[in-house]
Amino acid sequence: MRIQTQNYNDVTVIELQGELDGDVGDPLKDTVTSTVAGSRTRIVLDMSNVTFIDSQGLELLLWVRQYCRQNKAQLKLAGLDENSDKILEITGLRAEFDRHTELAEAVRSFA
Repeated sequence: MRIQTQNYNDVTVIELQGELDGDVGDPLKDTVTSTVAGSRTRIVLDMSNVTFIDSQGLELLLWVRQYCRQNKAQLKLAGLDENSDKILEITGLRAEFDRHTELAEAVRSFA
């Protein structure tokens, strides 16, 4: 998994590329904690290039959501493909995340 961050005004986009599984746990957690520690409290996880999510990947998403809540940061997901969205639906987690089809839409939604 490749993780990149980019700032759009006061919104930080964390772009994920590859498989969202246990192997990405520490790098993703480090990225989120350093983003929030830098007073960046509007975060979009760009999932448009995520090719697979396993149970550990779901746990990571829940950890990110909880960490953001505990630190008064807002989290949105963008670009979920049909399979990823279906995984959230089947597991009952769909309503737990603010989801947007397009990255630009997610970034604009903070305004």
